[in-house]
Amino acid sequence: METGVKLINDLFLSWGLSESWAVFFSQMISLLLITLVAFALESVIKKIILNISKKFRNNIPEYSFVYNILSPRIIKSVCQLVTPFILLSAIPFLFSLELGIVTFFLRLCKVYIIAVIIRLIMALMAAVFDQYSRKEEFKDRPLKGLLQTGQTVVFVIGVIIIISTFIGEKPGYLLTGLGASAAVLMLVFQDSILGVVSGIQLSANNMLKVGDWITVPKYDADGTVIEVTLNTVKVQNFDKTITTLPPYALIKDSFQNWRGMVDAKGRRVKRSINIDMTSVKFCTPEMLQKFKQIDLLKHYIVEKEQEILNHNASQEVNDSILINGRRQTNLGVFRSYLNNYLRTLPGVNRNEGFMCMVRQLQPTETGIPLELYFFSDTTNWVEYEALQADVFDHLLAAISTFDLRVFQSPTGQDLFNLGDKLKS
Repeated sequence: METGVKLINDLFLSWGLSESWAVFFSQMISLLLITLVAFALESVIKKIILNISKKFRNNIPEYSFVYNILSPRIIKSVCQLVTPFILLSAIPFLFSLELGIVTFFLRLCKVYIIAVIIRLIMALMAAVFDQYSRKEEFKDRPLKGLLQTGQTVVFVIGVIIIISTFIGEKPGYLLTGLGASAAVLMLVFQDSILGVVSGIQLSANNMLKVGDWITVPKYDADGTVIEVTLNTVKVQNFDKTITTLPPYALIKDSFQNWRGMVDAKGRRVKRSINIDMTSVKFCTPEMLQKFKQIDLLKHYIVEKEQEILNHNASQEVNDSILINGRRQTNLGVFRSYLNNYLRTLPGVNRNEGFMCMVRQLQPTETGIPLELYFFSDTTNWVEYEALQADVFDHLLAAISTFDLRVFQSPTGQDLFNLGDKLKS
């Protein structure tokens, strides 16, 4: 090799270059030729290993851990170590280490090795991520954020080692200098640091998973979580828009996660109508006789009437005035009807822990709110809306049977009819 270098050096001298420039260019060309040979060997070795790994990969289960490890990306990363190792082994035997350019070239080889190892580690971490993300128990976990956190740590450590190798100092020396600028680094990487901490909290406390339906009013986010990364949480809203949130916003501010509702397989219906208070009255015998014809009420009417008769008789109540003693009202009978109706209606969840009731709320200037509180046996949005629409369709159609009126503000048609009456 020294003979070859001398020949190249003599060639440059014959072209009229000075001694120093002739030595420099001859060394550069020699190093370039050795590098080209090393790359050629790497290309041959890479092709052989890829063919062997491909045959072996075809005989193992797809997407298994070994299958992911033997991916072309990882094999190519490993083969990239061939060139620098050849150069580190050959150069000391072919060149004098006292030459500045040789020392510089060796440092570049070491830096290249460190960079390839960093890339290889990141590829292995990605392979592990792909393996676990396909498992059913990990599909809805924010693994991508953890992967990015790990890759960031590896990258930062790698950069420190590369810089220390390039300048010829120990990593501890560089870390000492970084400690003095820690405040500046924390300010620059504030979002990333907060994202890492928040991502770990979200994952460790099982607060958020991919596929969860969440509501974050502050950011107008209402939809399904589609991705959780180191710096962002992506939510696909129900109008198909995407809202991007910083993870620390979910820790600092409150958000609503509907996963409990989905897991319980029951969604709450809590809706009310306003009853006109002037339509509430005591039930007459004729009304009670009519209500007995309703299948959902006949047993209730008979049992309630007997209970009231026994109570009034024991208290020697004067039945000549209705307000004396206990009496059934049309609103009370209607509440009982709705309770029985909900308990027999398909689609209403009647499992333990799912409350079902009809109750009165505080009367207001717009009437008596009659609230229906129950759970559907499905969390499908379309089926849920259809169920509560059917319930209130029936309620509004049945309310006149009990001589009750729904309160609503006067409409244009009401005023028009009133005008016609006044004219007549």
